[in-house]
Amino acid sequence: MLKSQVSSQTPLPDYSDLLKRIHFDEETGHIWLDESQMLLLDATVFSDMRRVMIETLGLNGARGVLTRIGYLGGYKMADLARKIHPSTSDKDAFVIGPQLTMVTGMASVNVLALDMDLDSGEFYGEFEILGSVESDSFVEDFGETDEPICWHLIGFASGYTSHFMGREIIYREVECKASHGGNRCVIIGKPAEEWDDYQLDAQYFEPLNIKDQMLDLQDRIVGLQKKIEGQGESAQACGSVGVSERFQYAWTMVEKAANSQITVLLLGETGVGKEMFARGLHQCSDRADTPFVAINCAAIPASLIESELFGVEAGAYTGANHSRAGHFERACGGTLFLDEVGELSLQAQASLLRVLQEAEVVRVGGSEVHKVDIRLVAATNENLEKAVEEGRFRADLYYRLNVYPITIPPLRERVEDIPLLADHFLKKYSAQYGKKIKGISDKAMLMLKYHQWPGNVRELENMIERGVILADNNNAINVFDLFVSPEPPSSGGGRSLNKQQQQRIASSIQSEDWANDLVESGIGLDMVESTLINKAMCKANGNVAHAARLLGLSRPALAYRLKKDTKEGKSKTDAE
Repeated sequence: MLKSQVSSQTPLPDYSDLLKRIHFDEETGHIWLDESQMLLLDATVFSDMRRVMIETLGLNGARGVLTRIGYLGGYKMADLARKIHPSTSDKDAFVIGPQLTMVTGMASVNVLALDMDLDSGEFYGEFEILGSVESDSFVEDFGETDEPICWHLIGFASGYTSHFMGREIIYREVECKASHGGNRCVIIGKPAEEWDDYQLDAQYFEPLNIKDQMLDLQDRIVGLQKKIEGQGESAQACGSVGVSERFQYAWTMVEKAANSQITVLLLGETGVGKEMFARGLHQCSDRADTPFVAINCAAIPASLIESELFGVEAGAYTGANHSRAGHFERACGGTLFLDEVGELSLQAQASLLRVLQEAEVVRVGGSEVHKVDIRLVAATNENLEKAVEEGRFRADLYYRLNVYPITIPPLRERVEDIPLLADHFLKKYSAQYGKKIKGISDKAMLMLKYHQWPGNVRELENMIERGVILADNNNAINVFDLFVSPEPPSSGGGRSLNKQQQQRIASSIQSEDWANDLVESGIGLDMVESTLINKAMCKANGNVAHAARLLGLSRPALAYRLKKDTKEGKSKTDAE
Protein backbone atom coordinates (compact mmCIF):
# COMPACT_ATOMS: atom_id res chain seq x y z
CA MET A 1 0.00 0.00 0.00
CA LEU A 2 1.41 3.39 -0.99
CA LYS A 3 2.01 5.69 1.96
CA SER A 4 2.31 9.43 1.41
CA GLN A 5 5.24 9.90 3.75
CA VAL A 6 6.08 13.38 5.01
CA SER A 7 9.75 14.02 5.63
CA SER A 8 9.22 16.43 8.49
CA GLN A 9 6.62 17.20 11.08
CA THR A 10 3.54 18.61 9.39
CA PRO A 11 1.37 20.82 11.60
CA LEU A 12 -2.38 20.63 11.11
CA PRO A 13 -4.18 23.39 9.20
CA ASP A 14 -5.63 26.33 11.12
CA TYR A 15 -8.64 25.22 13.13
CA SER A 16 -10.08 28.62 14.03
CA ASP A 17 -13.30 27.66 12.22
CA LEU A 18 -13.67 24.75 14.62
CA LEU A 19 -13.21 27.05 17.60
CA LYS A 20 -15.98 29.33 16.30
CA ARG A 21 -18.37 26.40 16.56
CA ILE A 22 -17.87 26.19 20.33
CA HIS A 23 -20.68 28.00 22.13
CA PHE A 24 -20.99 28.64 25.87
CA ASP A 25 -24.62 29.01 26.99
CA GLU A 26 -24.56 31.26 30.05
CA GLU A 27 -28.20 30.46 30.83
CA THR A 28 -28.03 26.66 31.01
CA GLY A 29 -24.32 26.26 31.68
CA HIS A 30 -23.99 23.98 28.65
CA ILE A 31 -21.05 23.91 26.25
CA TRP A 32 -21.91 23.17 22.62
CA LEU A 33 -19.64 22.03 19.82
CA ASP A 34 -21.90 22.37 16.82
CA GLU A 35 -24.91 20.29 18.03
CA SER A 36 -23.00 18.09 20.49
CA GLN A 37 -23.02 18.92 24.18
CA MET A 38 -19.49 18.93 25.63
CA LEU A 39 -17.90 18.99 29.06
CA LEU A 40 -14.90 20.98 30.25
CA LEU A 41 -12.93 18.50 32.37
CA ASP A 42 -10.01 19.43 34.60
CA ALA A 43 -6.84 17.60 33.50
CA THR A 44 -6.05 16.56 37.06
CA VAL A 45 -9.52 15.06 37.41
CA PHE A 46 -8.92 13.04 34.23
CA SER A 47 -5.57 11.91 35.58
CA ASP A 48 -7.11 10.91 38.91
CA MET A 49 -9.82 8.99 37.07
CA ARG A 50 -7.20 7.03 35.11
CA ARG A 51 -5.23 6.29 38.26
CA VAL A 52 -8.31 5.01 40.14
CA MET A 53 -9.23 2.82 37.16
CA ILE A 54 -5.77 1.30 37.01
CA GLU A 55 -5.67 0.69 40.75
CA THR A 56 -9.17 -0.81 40.76
CA LEU A 57 -9.32 -2.70 37.45
CA GLY A 58 -5.65 -3.33 36.73
CA LEU A 59 -3.80 -2.25 33.58
CA ASN A 60 -5.80 -4.43 31.17
CA GLY A 61 -9.17 -3.54 32.70
CA ALA A 62 -8.44 0.20 32.70
CA ARG A 63 -7.11 0.00 29.15
CA GLY A 64 -10.30 -1.67 27.98
CA VAL A 65 -12.61 0.92 29.58
CA LEU A 66 -10.61 3.96 28.41
CA THR A 67 -10.17 2.57 24.89
CA ARG A 68 -13.90 1.97 24.54
CA ILE A 69 -14.79 5.42 25.92
CA GLY A 70 -12.36 7.00 23.48
CA TYR A 71 -13.73 4.90 20.62
CA LEU A 72 -17.31 5.98 21.24
CA GLY A 73 -16.26 9.63 21.50
CA GLY A 74 -14.29 9.47 18.26
CA TYR A 75 -17.11 7.65 16.50
CA LYS A 76 -19.55 10.42 17.43
CA MET A 77 -17.16 13.25 16.56
CA ALA A 78 -16.72 11.86 13.05
CA ASP A 79 -20.25 13.07 12.34
CA LEU A 80 -18.96 16.64 12.58
CA ALA A 81 -16.23 16.26 9.98
CA ARG A 82 -18.34 16.48 6.83
CA LYS A 83 -20.73 19.02 8.33
CA ILE A 84 -17.95 21.49 9.11
CA HIS A 85 -16.33 21.40 5.66
CA PRO A 86 -18.71 19.48 3.38
CA SER A 87 -17.08 20.66 0.13
CA THR A 88 -13.43 20.05 1.01
CA SER A 89 -11.29 17.06 0.07
CA ASP A 90 -11.45 13.86 2.09
CA LYS A 91 -8.08 14.56 3.70
CA ASP A 92 -8.98 18.12 4.71
CA ALA A 93 -12.20 16.88 6.24
CA PHE A 94 -10.45 13.99 7.97
CA VAL A 95 -7.90 16.15 9.81
CA ILE A 96 -10.71 17.73 11.79
CA GLY A 97 -10.37 14.65 14.03
CA PRO A 98 -6.79 15.44 15.08
CA GLN A 99 -7.87 19.07 15.45
CA LEU A 100 -10.56 18.01 17.90
CA THR A 101 -7.88 16.27 19.94
CA MET A 102 -6.05 19.57 20.18
CA VAL A 103 -9.19 21.62 20.91
CA THR A 104 -10.05 19.36 23.86
CA GLY A 105 -6.53 19.83 25.25
CA MET A 106 -5.57 16.14 25.16
CA ALA A 107 -2.44 16.63 23.03
CA SER A 108 -0.84 18.44 20.10
CA VAL A 109 -0.88 16.49 16.81
CA ASN A 110 1.34 16.56 13.71
CA VAL A 111 0.76 14.53 10.56
CA LEU A 112 3.72 12.31 9.65
CA ALA A 113 1.98 10.29 6.92
CA LEU A 114 -1.53 10.09 5.58
CA ASP A 115 -2.83 8.09 2.63
CA MET A 116 -6.52 7.42 2.30
CA ASP A 117 -9.08 6.52 -0.33
CA LEU A 118 -12.76 6.34 0.67
CA ASP A 119 -13.74 4.51 -2.52
CA SER A 120 -11.28 1.65 -2.10
CA GLY A 121 -11.19 1.76 1.70
CA GLU A 122 -7.39 2.04 1.75
CA PHE A 123 -5.97 3.87 4.74
CA TYR A 124 -2.63 4.50 6.38
CA GLY A 125 -2.09 7.22 8.95
CA GLU A 126 0.92 8.07 11.07
CA PHE A 127 0.71 10.88 13.62
CA GLU A 128 3.06 12.47 16.13
CA ILE A 129 1.54 13.24 19.52
CA LEU A 130 3.18 15.92 21.67
CA GLY A 131 2.23 16.78 25.23
CA SER A 132 -0.09 13.81 25.76
CA VAL A 133 -2.02 14.25 29.01
CA GLU A 134 -2.30 10.47 29.31
CA SER A 135 1.42 9.75 29.12
CA ASP A 136 2.35 12.64 31.40
CA SER A 137 -0.15 11.62 34.10
CA PHE A 138 0.91 7.95 33.94
CA VAL A 139 4.58 8.79 34.47
CA GLU A 140 3.67 11.05 37.37
CA ASP A 141 1.57 8.37 39.07
CA PHE A 142 3.38 5.14 38.17
CA GLY A 143 6.71 6.02 36.58
CA GLU A 144 8.03 4.88 33.18
CA THR A 145 6.70 1.75 31.50
CA ASP A 146 7.62 -0.63 28.70
CA GLU A 147 4.06 -0.55 27.29
CA PRO A 148 2.28 2.29 25.43
CA ILE A 149 -0.41 3.81 27.62
CA CYS A 150 -2.28 6.47 25.57
CA TRP A 151 -5.38 4.28 25.55
CA HIS A 152 -8.10 6.92 25.33
CA LEU A 153 -6.31 8.62 22.47
CA ILE A 154 -5.91 5.31 20.60
CA GLY A 155 -9.61 4.57 21.10
CA PHE A 156 -10.62 8.05 19.88
CA ALA A 157 -8.46 7.77 16.75
CA SER A 158 -9.76 4.27 15.98
CA GLY A 159 -13.43 5.22 16.46
CA TYR A 160 -13.12 8.44 14.49
CA THR A 161 -11.30 6.88 11.54
CA SER A 162 -13.50 3.76 11.47
CA HIS A 163 -16.63 5.90 11.18
CA PHE A 164 -15.04 8.25 8.65
CA MET A 165 -13.76 5.44 6.43
CA GLY A 166 -16.78 3.17 6.84
CA ARG A 167 -14.62 0.20 7.85
CA GLU A 168 -12.69 -0.93 10.91
CA ILE A 169 -9.44 1.01 11.29
CA ILE A 170 -7.24 0.20 14.27
CA TYR A 171 -4.45 2.38 15.68
CA ARG A 172 -1.44 1.29 17.68
CA GLU A 173 0.98 3.38 19.65
CA VAL A 174 4.44 2.47 18.32
CA GLU A 175 6.32 5.08 20.36
CA CYS A 176 5.26 6.43 23.75
CA LYS A 177 6.62 9.30 25.81
CA ALA A 178 6.01 7.30 28.99
CA SER A 179 8.40 4.63 27.78
CA HIS A 180 12.07 5.11 28.73
CA GLY A 181 12.28 8.89 28.59
CA GLY A 182 10.90 9.49 25.11
CA ASN A 183 9.85 12.99 24.14
CA ARG A 184 6.88 12.15 21.93
CA CYS A 185 4.23 9.56 21.13
CA VAL A 186 3.62 8.14 17.65
CA ILE A 187 0.49 6.29 16.56
CA ILE A 188 -0.15 4.36 13.34
CA GLY A 189 -3.56 3.43 11.98
CA LYS A 190 -4.52 0.97 9.26
CA PRO A 191 -7.29 -1.54 8.49
CA ALA A 192 -7.66 -4.18 11.20
CA GLU A 193 -6.87 -7.09 8.88
CA GLU A 194 -3.53 -5.51 7.90
CA TRP A 195 -2.18 -5.96 11.42
CA ASP A 196 -0.56 -9.40 11.57
CA ASP A 197 -1.38 -9.91 15.23
CA TYR A 198 -4.69 -8.06 15.39
CA GLN A 199 -5.98 -10.52 18.02
CA LEU A 200 -3.80 -8.68 20.54
CA ASP A 201 -6.15 -5.69 20.15
CA ALA A 202 -9.36 -7.69 19.74
CA GLN A 203 -10.12 -7.78 23.47
CA TYR A 204 -10.29 -3.96 23.51
CA PHE A 205 -12.34 -3.42 20.34
CA GLU A 206 -14.51 -6.49 19.76
CA PRO A 207 -17.11 -5.68 22.43
CA LEU A 208 -17.96 -2.54 20.50
CA ASN A 209 -18.31 -4.50 17.29
CA ILE A 210 -20.54 -7.06 18.98
CA LYS A 211 -22.76 -4.24 20.25
CA ASP A 212 -23.08 -2.73 16.78
CA GLN A 213 -23.81 -6.14 15.27
CA MET A 214 -26.50 -6.85 17.85
CA LEU A 215 -28.11 -3.44 17.28
CA ASP A 216 -28.02 -4.01 13.53
CA LEU A 217 -29.52 -7.49 13.98
CA GLN A 218 -32.21 -6.05 16.24
CA ASP A 219 -33.13 -3.46 13.59
CA ARG A 220 -33.39 -6.20 10.95
CA ILE A 221 -35.58 -8.36 13.19
CA VAL A 222 -37.88 -5.42 13.92
CA GLY A 223 -38.14 -4.61 10.23
CA LEU A 224 -38.86 -8.26 9.35
CA GLN A 225 -41.46 -8.50 12.09
CA LYS A 226 -43.24 -5.42 10.76
CA LYS A 227 -43.38 -6.89 7.27
CA ILE A 228 -44.68 -10.24 8.52
CA GLU A 229 -47.36 -8.70 10.72
CA GLY A 230 -48.25 -6.11 8.09
CA GLN A 231 -49.49 -3.66 10.66
CA GLY A 232 -46.59 -1.28 11.32
CA GLU A 233 -46.19 -1.60 15.07
CA SER A 234 -47.50 -3.15 18.23
CA ALA A 235 -50.26 -0.92 19.51
CA GLN A 236 -49.74 -1.96 23.09
CA ALA A 237 -46.01 -1.18 22.97
CA CYS A 238 -46.68 2.20 21.34
CA GLY A 239 -49.44 3.04 23.75
CA SER A 240 -47.26 2.42 26.79
CA VAL A 241 -44.49 4.83 25.72
CA GLY A 242 -44.39 7.46 28.43
CA VAL A 243 -43.22 8.09 31.98
CA SER A 244 -44.94 11.40 32.79
CA GLU A 245 -47.42 11.39 35.64
CA ARG A 246 -50.44 12.47 33.55
CA PHE A 247 -49.68 9.96 30.81
CA GLN A 248 -49.20 7.12 33.26
CA TYR A 249 -52.50 8.00 34.94
CA ALA A 250 -54.32 7.83 31.57
CA TRP A 251 -52.62 4.55 30.67
CA THR A 252 -53.49 3.06 34.07
CA MET A 253 -57.13 3.94 33.37
CA VAL A 254 -56.85 2.02 30.09
CA GLU A 255 -55.37 -1.05 31.77
CA LYS A 256 -58.07 -1.10 34.47
CA ALA A 257 -60.84 -0.94 31.87
CA ALA A 258 -59.27 -3.44 29.48
CA ASN A 259 -60.90 -6.67 30.65
CA SER A 260 -64.32 -5.19 31.31
CA GLN A 261 -66.98 -4.50 28.67
CA ILE A 262 -67.45 -0.87 29.67
CA THR A 263 -67.74 1.75 26.91
CA VAL A 264 -64.68 4.03 26.93
CA LEU A 265 -64.66 7.66 25.77
CA LEU A 266 -61.22 9.01 24.87
CA LEU A 267 -60.85 12.78 25.12
CA GLY A 268 -57.99 14.98 23.98
CA GLU A 269 -56.66 17.32 21.33
CA THR A 270 -56.06 16.32 17.73
CA GLY A 271 -52.97 14.14 17.39
CA VAL A 272 -52.56 13.08 21.04
CA GLY A 273 -52.88 9.43 20.06
CA LYS A 274 -56.50 8.51 20.73
CA GLU A 275 -56.47 5.67 18.20
CA MET A 276 -53.17 4.49 19.65
CA PHE A 277 -54.83 4.30 23.08
CA ALA A 278 -57.84 2.50 21.61
CA ARG A 279 -55.59 -0.10 19.99
CA GLY A 280 -53.70 -0.44 23.25
CA LEU A 281 -56.95 -1.02 25.11
CA HIS A 282 -57.90 -3.71 22.57
CA GLN A 283 -54.50 -5.41 22.82
CA CYS A 284 -54.66 -5.45 26.63
CA SER A 285 -58.15 -6.94 26.69
CA ASP A 286 -59.40 -10.50 26.34
CA ARG A 287 -60.53 -9.50 22.82
CA ALA A 288 -56.95 -9.08 21.60
CA ASP A 289 -57.28 -11.93 19.08
CA THR A 290 -60.52 -10.56 17.63
CA PRO A 291 -61.04 -7.78 15.05
CA PHE A 292 -60.22 -4.13 15.81
CA VAL A 293 -62.19 -1.88 13.46
CA ALA A 294 -61.50 1.87 13.41
CA ILE A 295 -63.66 4.43 11.62
CA ASN A 296 -63.34 8.22 11.42
CA CYS A 297 -66.88 9.56 11.56
CA ALA A 298 -65.78 12.97 10.24
CA ALA A 299 -64.41 11.40 7.04
CA ILE A 300 -67.71 9.83 5.94
CA PRO A 301 -70.49 11.91 4.31
CA ALA A 302 -73.59 12.23 6.48
CA SER A 303 -75.69 10.49 3.80
CA LEU A 304 -73.51 7.37 3.97
CA ILE A 305 -72.65 7.15 7.67
CA GLU A 306 -75.53 4.81 8.59
CA SER A 307 -74.84 2.38 5.74
CA GLU A 308 -71.13 2.38 6.69
CA LEU A 309 -71.84 1.72 10.36
CA PHE A 310 -74.81 -0.65 10.12
CA GLY A 311 -74.51 -2.14 6.63
CA VAL A 312 -76.79 -2.03 3.60
CA GLU A 313 -79.03 -4.43 1.69
CA ALA A 314 -78.98 -4.67 -2.10
CA GLY A 315 -81.39 -2.22 -3.71
CA ALA A 316 -81.66 0.01 -0.65
CA TYR A 317 -80.67 3.01 -2.79
CA THR A 318 -79.23 3.73 -6.21
CA GLY A 319 -75.80 2.17 -6.47
CA ALA A 320 -76.37 -0.39 -3.69
CA ASN A 321 -76.02 -3.39 -5.99
CA HIS A 322 -74.86 -5.83 -3.32
CA SER A 323 -75.63 -6.46 0.33
CA ARG A 324 -72.73 -5.80 2.65
CA ALA A 325 -72.06 -5.76 6.36
CA GLY A 326 -71.32 -2.54 8.20
CA HIS A 327 -68.54 -1.81 10.66
CA PHE A 328 -70.58 -3.09 13.62
CA GLU A 329 -70.94 -6.51 12.05
CA ARG A 330 -67.28 -6.55 10.93
CA ALA A 331 -66.20 -5.80 14.47
CA CYS A 332 -68.45 -8.45 16.01
CA GLY A 333 -66.61 -10.18 18.84
CA GLY A 334 -63.96 -7.46 18.89
CA THR A 335 -63.56 -3.72 19.37
CA LEU A 336 -65.14 -0.89 17.35
CA PHE A 337 -63.37 2.48 17.55
CA LEU A 338 -65.45 5.51 16.53
CA ASP A 339 -63.18 8.53 16.16
CA GLU A 340 -64.59 12.07 15.95
CA VAL A 341 -67.95 10.78 17.25
CA GLY A 342 -69.07 14.38 17.79
CA GLU A 343 -69.33 14.80 14.00
CA LEU A 344 -72.26 12.36 13.69
CA SER A 345 -75.58 13.79 12.53
CA LEU A 346 -78.50 13.77 14.97
CA GLN A 347 -80.16 11.00 12.93
CA ALA A 348 -77.01 8.87 13.03
CA GLN A 349 -76.73 9.54 16.77
CA ALA A 350 -80.23 8.18 17.31
CA SER A 351 -79.43 5.03 15.32
CA LEU A 352 -76.16 4.55 17.21
CA LEU A 353 -77.92 4.87 20.57
CA ARG A 354 -80.43 2.18 19.60
CA VAL A 355 -77.65 -0.22 18.54
CA LEU A 356 -75.76 0.32 21.77
CA GLN A 357 -78.88 -0.29 23.87
CA GLU A 358 -80.17 -3.32 21.95
CA ALA A 359 -76.83 -4.83 20.81
CA GLU A 360 -78.32 -5.43 17.37
CA VAL A 361 -78.31 -3.74 13.97
CA VAL A 362 -80.66 -3.64 11.02
CA ARG A 363 -78.99 -2.90 7.71
CA VAL A 364 -80.17 0.09 5.69
CA GLY A 365 -83.01 -1.12 3.41
CA GLY A 366 -83.39 -4.39 5.30
CA SER A 367 -85.55 -5.85 8.07
CA GLU A 368 -83.44 -8.72 9.39
CA VAL A 369 -81.95 -8.18 12.85
CA HIS A 370 -78.24 -8.94 13.26
CA LYS A 371 -76.97 -9.44 16.80
CA VAL A 372 -73.59 -7.82 17.47
CA ASP A 373 -71.14 -8.26 20.31
CA ILE A 374 -68.72 -5.36 20.27
CA ARG A 375 -66.61 -3.38 22.70
CA LEU A 376 -67.15 0.30 21.83
CA VAL A 377 -64.41 2.90 22.20
CA ALA A 378 -65.38 6.42 21.14
CA ALA A 379 -63.14 9.46 20.81
CA THR A 380 -63.48 13.18 20.23
CA ASN A 381 -61.51 16.39 20.52
CA GLU A 382 -64.76 18.33 20.98
CA ASN A 383 -66.42 19.33 24.24
CA LEU A 384 -69.46 17.05 24.04
CA GLU A 385 -71.07 18.58 27.12
CA LYS A 386 -71.08 21.95 25.38
CA ALA A 387 -72.37 20.31 22.18
CA VAL A 388 -75.29 18.90 24.21
CA GLU A 389 -76.10 22.38 25.57
CA GLU A 390 -76.08 23.75 22.03
CA GLY A 391 -78.35 20.98 20.75
CA ARG A 392 -75.74 19.46 18.42
CA PHE A 393 -75.36 16.22 20.36
CA ARG A 394 -78.00 14.02 21.97
CA ALA A 395 -77.89 14.09 25.76
CA ASP A 396 -78.94 10.44 26.07
CA LEU A 397 -76.13 9.32 23.74
CA TYR A 398 -73.64 11.51 25.60
CA TYR A 399 -74.50 9.84 28.92
CA ARG A 400 -74.30 6.43 27.22
CA LEU A 401 -70.80 7.16 25.93
CA ASN A 402 -69.45 9.10 28.91
CA VAL A 403 -69.43 6.11 31.25
CA TYR A 404 -65.65 5.80 31.45
CA PRO A 405 -63.93 8.96 30.12
CA ILE A 406 -60.14 9.07 29.78
CA THR A 407 -58.38 12.35 29.01
CA ILE A 408 -55.13 11.96 27.08
CA PRO A 409 -52.76 14.86 27.89
CA PRO A 410 -51.28 16.97 25.08
CA LEU A 411 -47.59 16.46 24.33
CA ARG A 412 -46.60 19.91 25.63
CA GLU A 413 -47.75 18.78 29.09
CA ARG A 414 -45.64 15.60 29.03
CA VAL A 415 -42.25 16.95 27.94
CA GLU A 416 -40.40 14.20 29.76
CA ASP A 417 -41.97 11.68 27.36
CA ILE A 418 -40.55 13.36 24.24
CA PRO A 419 -37.14 11.56 24.27
CA LEU A 420 -38.87 8.17 24.69
CA LEU A 421 -41.39 8.84 21.93
CA ALA A 422 -38.71 10.24 19.63
CA ASP A 423 -36.57 7.13 20.16
CA HIS A 424 -39.60 4.90 19.52
CA PHE A 425 -40.38 6.63 16.22
CA LEU A 426 -36.68 6.76 15.31
CA LYS A 427 -36.43 2.97 15.56
CA LYS A 428 -39.66 2.53 13.65
CA TYR A 429 -38.71 4.67 10.66
CA SER A 430 -35.04 3.66 10.64
CA ALA A 431 -36.23 0.08 10.12
CA GLN A 432 -38.88 1.11 7.62
CA TYR A 433 -36.45 3.07 5.44
CA GLY A 434 -33.50 0.73 5.96
CA LYS A 435 -31.29 3.43 7.49
CA LYS A 436 -28.96 3.37 10.45
CA ILE A 437 -29.40 6.69 12.26
CA LYS A 438 -27.16 7.50 15.22
CA GLY A 439 -29.83 9.03 17.41
CA ILE A 440 -30.79 12.71 17.69
CA SER A 441 -28.26 15.46 18.38
CA ASP A 442 -28.30 17.07 21.82
CA LYS A 443 -29.38 20.45 20.43
CA ALA A 444 -32.11 18.90 18.28
CA MET A 445 -33.50 17.09 21.34
CA LEU A 446 -33.46 20.37 23.29
CA MET A 447 -35.44 22.02 20.50
CA LEU A 448 -37.96 19.18 20.55
CA LYS A 449 -38.53 19.83 24.24
CA TYR A 450 -39.07 23.58 23.69
CA HIS A 451 -41.51 23.11 20.80
CA GLN A 452 -45.19 23.64 21.75
CA TRP A 453 -46.52 20.72 19.63
CA PRO A 454 -49.83 21.97 18.25
CA GLY A 455 -50.07 18.64 16.38
CA ASN A 456 -49.04 16.62 19.46
CA VAL A 457 -47.73 13.04 19.06
CA ARG A 458 -48.77 12.86 15.40
CA GLU A 459 -46.67 15.96 14.68
CA LEU A 460 -43.69 14.48 16.53
CA GLU A 461 -43.98 11.21 14.61
CA ASN A 462 -44.12 13.06 11.27
CA MET A 463 -41.15 15.19 12.27
CA ILE A 464 -39.03 12.17 13.23
CA GLU A 465 -39.96 10.41 9.98
CA ARG A 466 -38.83 13.49 8.04
CA GLY A 467 -35.62 13.59 10.08
CA VAL A 468 -34.85 9.95 9.27
CA ILE A 469 -35.34 10.65 5.57
CA LEU A 470 -33.19 13.81 5.56
CA ALA A 471 -30.37 12.61 7.84
CA ASP A 472 -27.39 10.91 6.23
CA ASN A 473 -26.84 7.24 6.97
CA ASN A 474 -24.73 6.58 10.10
CA ASN A 475 -25.29 10.18 11.25
CA ALA A 476 -27.46 11.73 13.94
CA ILE A 477 -30.58 13.76 13.16
CA ASN A 478 -29.82 17.46 13.62
CA VAL A 479 -31.97 20.56 14.12
CA PHE A 480 -32.25 21.32 10.40
CA ASP A 481 -33.40 17.76 9.64
CA LEU A 482 -36.32 18.23 12.04
CA PHE A 483 -37.30 21.88 11.74
CA VAL A 484 -36.86 22.07 7.98
CA SER A 485 -37.94 25.24 6.16
CA PRO A 486 -40.13 24.90 3.05
CA GLU A 487 -37.78 27.36 1.34
CA PRO A 488 -33.98 27.06 0.90
CA PRO A 489 -31.89 29.20 3.28
CA SER A 490 -30.45 32.45 2.06
CA SER A 491 -26.75 32.75 1.24
CA GLY A 492 -26.24 34.44 4.59
CA GLY A 493 -27.10 31.22 6.42
CA GLY A 494 -30.55 32.31 7.54
CA ARG A 495 -33.77 33.82 6.30
CA SER A 496 -34.30 37.59 6.57
CA LEU A 497 -37.04 39.93 5.41
CA ASN A 498 -36.31 42.22 2.50
CA LYS A 499 -37.12 45.90 2.66
CA GLN A 500 -40.47 45.53 0.92
CA GLN A 501 -41.57 42.80 3.32
CA GLN A 502 -40.47 44.87 6.33
CA GLN A 503 -42.46 47.88 5.07
CA ARG A 504 -45.55 45.74 4.48
CA ILE A 505 -45.38 44.31 8.02
CA ALA A 506 -44.81 47.77 9.52
CA SER A 507 -47.77 49.17 7.58
CA SER A 508 -49.95 46.29 8.76
CA ILE A 509 -49.00 46.91 12.39
CA GLN A 510 -49.67 50.64 12.12
CA SER A 511 -53.09 50.01 10.58
CA GLU A 512 -54.01 47.87 13.61
CA ASP A 513 -55.88 45.41 11.35
CA TRP A 514 -53.94 42.58 12.93
CA ALA A 515 -55.11 43.66 16.39
CA ASN A 516 -58.74 43.77 15.27
CA ASP A 517 -58.42 40.28 13.81
CA LEU A 518 -56.97 38.93 17.06
CA VAL A 519 -59.66 40.53 19.23
CA GLU A 520 -62.46 39.27 17.00
CA SER A 521 -60.99 35.76 16.95
CA GLY A 522 -61.26 35.48 20.71
CA ILE A 523 -57.57 34.57 21.09
CA GLY A 524 -56.42 35.73 24.51
CA LEU A 525 -53.41 37.89 25.29
CA ASP A 526 -51.81 35.05 27.24
CA MET A 527 -51.84 32.80 24.16
CA VAL A 528 -50.31 35.56 22.00
CA GLU A 529 -47.57 36.16 24.57
CA SER A 530 -46.91 32.43 25.00
CA THR A 531 -46.66 31.92 21.24
CA LEU A 532 -44.20 34.82 20.81
CA ILE A 533 -42.05 33.57 23.67
CA ASN A 534 -42.01 30.03 22.27
CA LYS A 535 -40.98 31.26 18.80
CA ALA A 536 -38.21 33.40 20.29
CA MET A 537 -36.92 30.51 22.42
CA CYS A 538 -36.86 28.24 19.35
CA LYS A 539 -34.96 30.81 17.28
CA ALA A 540 -32.51 31.32 20.16
CA ASN A 541 -31.93 27.55 20.56
CA GLY A 542 -33.19 27.73 24.13
CA ASN A 543 -30.91 30.63 25.15
CA VAL A 544 -33.00 32.92 27.39
CA ALA A 545 -30.70 35.94 27.02
CA HIS A 546 -30.78 35.71 23.22
CA ALA A 547 -34.55 35.19 23.16
CA ALA A 548 -35.00 38.23 25.42
CA ARG A 549 -33.05 40.37 22.94
CA LEU A 550 -35.26 39.15 20.08
CA LEU A 551 -38.37 40.17 22.04
CA GLY A 552 -36.98 43.49 23.21
CA LEU A 553 -37.10 42.40 26.85
CA SER A 554 -34.52 42.18 29.58
CA ARG A 555 -33.34 38.71 30.46
CA PRO A 556 -34.91 38.81 33.98
CA ALA A 557 -38.24 39.92 32.47
CA LEU A 558 -38.32 36.97 30.07
CA ALA A 559 -37.14 34.56 32.77
CA TYR A 560 -40.04 35.74 34.96
CA ARG A 561 -42.56 35.12 32.16
CA LEU A 562 -41.17 31.64 31.50
CA LYS A 563 -41.35 30.78 35.18
CA LYS A 564 -44.91 32.13 35.36
CA ASP A 565 -46.02 30.05 32.37
CA THR A 566 -44.49 26.93 33.92
CA LYS A 567 -46.31 27.52 37.22
CA GLU A 568 -49.62 28.22 35.49
CA GLY A 569 -49.26 25.10 33.36
CA LYS A 570 -48.56 23.00 36.46
CA SER A 571 -51.52 24.54 38.33
CA LYS A 572 -53.79 23.78 35.39
CA THR A 573 -52.51 20.20 35.30
CA ASP A 574 -53.07 19.73 39.04
CA ALA A 575 -56.58 21.18 38.78
CA GLU A 576 -57.50 18.76 36.02
